[in-house]
Amino acid sequence: MAQERVIGILLAGGLSSRYGEPKAFATWKNKKFYIWSYNILHDLCDEVIVVTREDLQALFPKNIVTITDVEPFVGCGPLAGIYSAMETVEGTQYVVLPCDMPLMEKDVIKKLIEKHKKGVTVVKTEHYIQALVSIWDKSMKQLIYEALIQKQYKIKAVLKEPYVHMVEGKSLTDEAHIFSNINTKEEERRLEAWNRL
Repeated sequence: MAQERVIGILLAGGLSSRYGEPKAFATWKNKKFYIWSYNILHDLCDEVIVVTREDLQALFPKNIVTITDVEPFVGCGPLAGIYSAMETVEGTQYVVLPCDMPLMEKDVIKKLIEKHKKGVTVVKTEHYIQALVSIWDKSMKQLIYEALIQKQYKIKAVLKEPYVHMVEGKSLTDEAHIFSNINTKEEERRLEAWNRL
């Protein structure tokens, strides 16, 4: 039986239109946002790949592997980013994190990996399905491709039974703010308050 190979996918290719500048390079506690997610993936995965835009690639250090969306899905959102990473790097499982969750903790993702059962494992919090905090089997690649070809670019297009396993966020941590995305400058200002909770 082939050895399992876990690949980390860091999604850092969004337009950050509400934030006003690329969120990946915003700073929290003297570290760029993307570094928080990158370090978690680096510690838990065999390899990490950053999916970003062509105009941002040069901003990442040379030792970090970056790719852009594969044709014909350039700029088609996070689902295209996940597919592009799967197409570029061979793995048995793919651990996905966004670049804008600086409060995320390694133990939370470690528990999520341990709870992974089938297809795709996704975190569900009280108010949201956290589709960008997820574990994907390589078997999901074809389903993702079929959705993208049909121009179904939302991740929910592939989050269907029998492929999806929802994990309650509170089973991973009591601190719900850990799953907070920073989409605006106002949310960034709340980081200090969230961090004190």
